[in-house]
This record gives sequence, structure tokens and C-alpha cells, in this order.
Amino acid sequence: MVNFKEDENLHVLNHSCAHLMAQAVKHLYPNAKFWVGPVVDEGFYYDMDLGDAVLNDEDIDKIEKEMKKVAKTGIKIYRREITKAEALELFKDDPYKMDLLSNMEDGNITCYDQGDYTDLCRGPHVDNVKLCRNFKLVKHSGVYWKGDAENQVLQRVYGVCFPTPEELEAHLQLLEEAKERDHRKIGKDMNLFMSDDLVGRGLPMFLPNGYLVWQELENYIRTKEQKLGYQHVLTPCVGTVELYKTSGHWDHYKENMFPPMEVEGESFVLRPMNCPHHMRIYANRPHSYKELPIRIAEIAHDFRFESSGTLKGIERGRHFCQNDSHIFVTPDQIKDEVKGVCDLIFSTYEDFGITDYRCVLSLRDPADTKKYHPDDEMWNKAEQALRETLNEIGIEYTEEIGEAAFYGPKLDVNVKPAIGNEITLSTCQLDFCLPAKFELTYIDADSEKKTPVVLHRAILGSIDRFMAYILEETKGNLPTWLAPVQVKILPIKNDDDELNEYVKKLKYALYDANVRVESDDRSEKFGYKMREAQIQKVPYIAVIGKKEAEEGNVSFRLHGEQETVTVKFDEFIDMIKEDIATKKH
Repeated sequence: MVNFKEDENLHVLNHSCAHLMAQAVKHLYPNAKFWVGPVVDEGFYYDMDLGDAVLNDEDIDKIEKEMKKVAKTGIKIYRREITKAEALELFKDDPYKMDLLSNMEDGNITCYDQGDYTDLCRGPHVDNVKLCRNFKLVKHSGVYWKGDAENQVLQRVYGVCFPTPEELEAHLQLLEEAKERDHRKIGKDMNLFMSDDLVGRGLPMFLPNGYLVWQELENYIRTKEQKLGYQHVLTPCVGTVELYKTSGHWDHYKENMFPPMEVEGESFVLRPMNCPHHMRIYANRPHSYKELPIRIAEIAHDFRFESSGTLKGIERGRHFCQNDSHIFVTPDQIKDEVKGVCDLIFSTYEDFGITDYRCVLSLRDPADTKKYHPDDEMWNKAEQALRETLNEIGIEYTEEIGEAAFYGPKLDVNVKPAIGNEITLSTCQLDFCLPAKFELTYIDADSEKKTPVVLHRAILGSIDRFMAYILEETKGNLPTWLAPVQVKILPIKNDDDELNEYVKKLKYALYDANVRVESDDRSEKFGYKMREAQIQKVPYIAVIGKKEAEEGNVSFRLHGEQETVTVKFDEFIDMIKEDIATKKH
């Protein structure tokens, strides 16, 4: 999908269209006042104070019609330089523009005129409003001025604009596709998860169906890890502030953490990550080089105070569960362990059919002394070690400055979703810093104390985000092994005792085969129940009538297909078991 912010021509066009929208709003709401109207990755928006008015879809239609009316006039857009004093006089009745001006230095200030509308702006803009005619307003919401809940609620309206109607139409089709793939919509249709403002924003709750999927993902990755010698632990969701001061997170990550809780003279915080706890587990007893590598793993509940504007279903929340691990190694074990982590990442991707990804070596920005632990020698050593390791094991990667963790460089594996921007799923971080901070040691072959190196790694990333990714990639059409309900039995009639007995027999045979099955014996019309099963994206819909009961057959329909296939009772059971066992995509 196009990035409006990065494309220079689209950037100028969309910023101009934001002004066109503001002009149209001013025609419809003469007392409207405007805050900012920037171009963002997905188009443009403008924040507006419309008094007591709260926009609805009908209002958006009216604004679009007025925008088209203004665009047809072809009014020229003029850039004008004025002094700050002139600007203060011009916008004296608009507290939002006055606030912007209060932060500007004295000197010439630019504004743009288009007919009866003038706006404070740096520009640049297109030549005339007619060039903005291929637009669409796509969504609207209420937002607090400056993001402060104590301030006035403004109306934010988003839109997109393109040079041609064909480009606009193609983009709108992509937006519709994105809407169908949105994991929040899929989650609602399939009864997977919910959120509740009384519980708290960014704190999703998994419903029975969603928790079944979650557990399958957890069991999948735990089983793979156990085969590779990972030892799973369980640690608390809180830690003392002193723990995070020791690790360095308090200095480098405090703004992303929930505030401290004072209890009996100690300060505790909800943990944002698990490495400090795992460091203390390692430190619990002495270690010999013969024990290393030690692979500590945990499906861990973590909490980060993400800003409300970034929250998105289970993809980005304030509570999530990391598929986390910390591997304690000697320096000469780094290459083999990084290779082992990469093999695990790529075998997992193969199991899920993930093929569109790229590897990134994320390095620190040496100029950013605030974000990164200040130790040039450590950084140079860690970055070179990880770079050499990736080269030796043949991983193709690009390098990006400023994307490292505060304590060390990392390999990020970024996937390209069917819709939307690239996201990081898996990561492997090389850390010389935290083991030293926690004074971790092992006894080497010469009976001397040495400091281990730690690999921080996550394969699924967080289970929550991975589930969101898989839901959007598959449009909710999960493979049978992962589907919350694998078989839905729909009897043709509900008042036939013989038929009901056969349905019960099939249901319990599937239960015994560890298949997740439901039968729908409600007194609803058959067509309604069939449509509902399809909306819930159940992989196998078994249709049982009198003929199936008499002949010992099962008629079934695969999700998304119209053809009904009839097989023998035992054949149907074996087919489902095989489908689940092979984890077909």
C-alpha cells in the first residue's frame, strides 16, 4: 500500500486536499476552528473544533459534496509571507492557530490563500484546488486536543487524494480489502477476543474460541522449543524498580512502563519485558562452562504503556504475551546458537507458510547517547560479533542504524503482510551488557570466572501479535489444526430421534479423536445456521440428514466451497485427524 508521507508528490497533493477539506468545513460550519492537518502514512487528516457538533457519516457525505463543489471552481492557491504580528492579528479569533503561533519565532510566516479561505501553513501546495478533485474521506473520530484528556474534544477526519480517479479507485479497493482482513473485524465475527473500556484500553480479553487458538500457538512453539533443549520457567508479572535500575531499563525505557506501585516501602512495576527475571534465575546458582548453553524460555505476560493512538486490537496492546527466551552462552558458542535460533525461526515460518520476509541487522546510532548504553567498546564488539556470525551462517540481511535494543544489536525478521506496512515478528539480540550489569558468571575450563553472553530471542514475537498477523493473512480462514472449532455438525432436522442419535455418535467420535467439534441443534432455519458457520469460518461443516444416518455416511462442505462431499463415517474421522496432524496450511 502506498505511503503518502514518503511520496513527495502525493504528500503535497494530500496536504493541499486537507486545506480543501477545511475550506469546505468552514462553509458548512462557519464557526469551525482548526488545529493541524498533516499528511500521515495513510493519507491526510485535519483536527477541527466544531463546537458541540459530533460528525456522523451523513455529515461526512455533506463535507465531500462541498469539497467537490469547491474543487470544480479551480480556485488558485497562493503562498503569502506575513510577519508574526500580522499572523497574530489574522488568526486572533482562533485559539488553536494562536497556540501554534506562540511556538514560532519572530520573522516571516507563511500562509496559503484559496478564495475565501486562508490557512497558516509551511506548504508547499498544488497550484489550484481542481488538482485535489480525486479524493475520498475514509474515516472520522473524536480526539483530544494535543492528546490530553483534560482538553477539548476535536473532530478528526481522514482522507486520501490521488492525481487520477483510477489511482483513487485502486486505493479504495485496497482499503476495502484491508477492512476485510482487519483482525479486529475477524475477531468479532469469530468470537475470538473483545475489549472493554471498563477493563481498560489496550487490555484485550480472549474469549473461549480465541483462547483455543492462543493455546494452540503456545503448545506449538513450546513443543518445538522443548525438542531443542529449552527449559521453560514461570516468573512474576511484577518486579521492583531496583531490578529495572540494575538492568538499565529504568533509565532507557521508563516512559514505556506503567508507573510504580508503592507497597510496604518498596516500589514495584508491571514488567515490560522478562530479561531481568531470567538474569536472576541464571544467577540463582553457580555454573560451569560445561552446562552452557543454557536456554531459559517463558510464555510471559508483559505490560507496556503504549499511547492510546497506537493501540490496535491484539496486534498492539498494553498487555501481551511474549514467546521469550534467553540463551546463556560462551563467546565461542555464539555462532552455533544464533544459527540454531535462525533455523527455528525459518522452520516456524515454513510451518505457517510465511514466505515474504527480510532480515535486518539493527544497529545503534552512536550519536544517540540517551537511547543506548554508553560503552563504545561493548557496542563495537557486539555488532561485529553478530555481523560476522550472520555472514558465516549465510543469512542475507540489510543494516539499519538506530534500531538496536538499548543493550545490544539484533537480528530482526520483518514480514510483509498482505495489507499494511512491514512488521517485526521474530528477533535475536546479542547482549554483552546485561550479563555484566547483573554480574553473571560461569567457571571456564581454566577454573576462572568469566561473564557469559546472552542471546535474547523471540520466535512468534508475542503470541497476540502473531495471532493478529495470521488472522489477517488468512482472512480468518485458519488451517484446521489452528481453528477454534474444527467441525460444525448441522442436522437437517432437530425433531428426529434417530437422526439426533447419529449426530451424537459423530460428535463423540470426533471428541474421542481430539477434534474440536460443535453441533448446532437450535431451532433455527438450516440456511441461517449454515451462513453462521461460514461467518465463523469453521473448516468442516458436516451436514447430517436421514440418508446419512441410514447409510452411515457424513456429508460435508469445506469452508469457502459450495460442493458437498459424502464419505463414510470412519473415513471422515480419519480425514480430519490427518488434516490436523499434518498441519496443512
